Amino acid sequence: SYYSCFYAIKAVLALEEIDFKRHKDAVAYFNKTYIAKEIFQENGKRLGRLKQERENSDYDDFYVASLKDASDQYKSAKLY
Repeated sequence: SYYSCFYAIKAVLALEEIDFKRHKDAVAYFNKTYIAKEIFQENGKRLGRLKQERENSDYDDFYVASLKDASDQYKSAKLY
């Protein structure tokens, strides 16, 4: 879910012919340019939650997402 949202951000930035190598740089620019100006206000909160879940699943050896967590993430990604 996180990656679908991240690549949606990259698509928006591509319209401006802007690209970043690191996730945090792309997200920071998107937040500054679009979230802070209330163009995509709710998406900033969603992406933060999705990013945290992605990091937990990538780096926590014992992380197991519940069906509810996975469903909530999927719903958030669909709204992006």
